Amino acid sequence: MSTASHVHAAHLKTLYSEHHGWLYGWLRGKLGNTGDAADLAQDTFVRLLGKRDTAPLREPRGYLATIARGLLVDRYRRQALEQAYLEALAQQAEPQSISAETHAIIIETLLAIDRLLDSLGERTRAIFLLAQIEELSYVDISARLGVSLPTVKKHLVRAYTECLVLAAA
Repeated sequence: MSTASHVHAAHLKTLYSEHHGWLYGWLRGKLGNTGDAADLAQDTFVRLLGKRDTAPLREPRGYLATIARGLLVDRYRRQALEQAYLEALAQQAEPQSISAETHAIIIETLLAIDRLLDSLGERTRAIFLLAQIEELSYVDISARLGVSLPTVKKHLVRAYTECLVLAAA
């Protein structure tokens, strides 16, 4: 192990020992659930393990809270998406029976699509959704949004490229 790796490990150990209890309490207050708070506190430090440079921080609690907030947002987003999926499944004429593994794969795929849509930017996302969900033509999208046909094409190429990158991953 290199000197930098030893320093990184020592810093993380100090960060954990000095701030884990505080972070756990902060998350418990936000979630009202000790089990979920413990999981998210642990996930926060796991996220730090993947970072190459965790030099001593001026505001370690602020930094940890920022990471934890992001994890909370991800958690709520996942729960909302999963709830919407379950509601859509319940509305099916014929009850669908899927395995827990298939359910997990579907939720992960939906989350990946959600992240992709979020990353596209407002105009690209709007154009993509009009083409895919409402099945509008390029001309109809252009008219509805008041943008040129080349703009619609440019944004759809970007969206489709991002979809291909996601599919290849």
